Amino acid sequence: MKVAMLHGPRDLRIEDLELDIDNLAPDQIWVETEITGFKIGTDRGNYEGAEQVPGAPGFPRPVGDSNLGIVRGVGSDVVKFKVEDRVVSRNAHQAAYIARDSESIVVVPDGVDAEDAVFSHLYALSMHCYSKGLFVPGENVAVVGLGVLGLGAVALGPLFGGRVVGLGNSDVRLDMARKVGAHEALLSDDPDIESKLDKFTKGKGIDLVILTANPWPALRTAMEVVRPNGRVAVVSLPGRGEQSLDFNPLDMRWFYFKGISLIAVNDRAGYLFPSADGDRFDNDSRCAHVLSLMKDGLLEPKKIITHRLHYSEMVEAYEMAYRREKNMLNVVFNWKD
Repeated sequence: MKVAMLHGPRDLRIEDLELDIDNLAPDQIWVETEITGFKIGTDRGNYEGAEQVPGAPGFPRPVGDSNLGIVRGVGSDVVKFKVEDRVVSRNAHQAAYIARDSESIVVVPDGVDAEDAVFSHLYALSMHCYSKGLFVPGENVAVVGLGVLGLGAVALGPLFGGRVVGLGNSDVRLDMARKVGAHEALLSDDPDIESKLDKFTKGKGIDLVILTANPWPALRTAMEVVRPNGRVAVVSLPGRGEQSLDFNPLDMRWFYFKGISLIAVNDRAGYLFPSADGDRFDNDSRCAHVLSLMKDGLLEPKKIITHRLHYSEMVEAYEMAYRREKNMLNVVFNWKD
């Protein structure tokens, strides 16, 4: 079985790993991977050896967290899955895996294209930005950072009843934002951005900013464009791998006097009507909802796939991400030999 292992900064290797598929524990499933998705921002940070994320494993470690495959075997106690189910999980780039049925794995409904479904866990995180950011239908939303996660937030916003503008640093990404449903898309360094956003919001301002980009200038943009008493939902890792700041992100002009709420998109979101059997909107529930939108034809990440590669080409794909090639966005790796 092949697996992508990172041994150090820019030292990614495709290696062999043995799986004991003949001795599954009662609560285990065996999944054979069809395709995996490339989360460029986070995966690139890991690949280039950016600032260590607290709690992250050391080297060597697997990479990737968007895996779509077919269940090939189940343990004696497993009832949640059956052989031949298509499932999406947050497992790494690998040809197959064994997991417990309690892990974050969701059955893909019939009719959902594999190239859409593979991004469903990632889009579930995009969805979480709205619930954690206390989004209200009818609000004006700016998504700062138009990578895979940001474009997921752009695509979901109109479905939730938001007016969405994408803010990025590349005309290629702006075009992609429009393609997935943005009502407007602007360069974040546009000298007329203030007046253009004022026109877009009809003077109401940006109620919620979803920040998906790590660089400090992106945080500054988020703080500047949000309206007084607005919210900034931070799903990125601001400053990861960046040089020291040349500005104060909590400057009184933006934070105190504007009364901004900064919200970390992590863990669970509060819910006024809790379910008796646990978190009504945990990650798997959000993933299942995203998959239902895909089944209905309302979400199609495959529309903005830019590269379809064999897993043997993965190192070059990571190098392209390292070079920040803007024409590279949604990427899928095929694990069929």
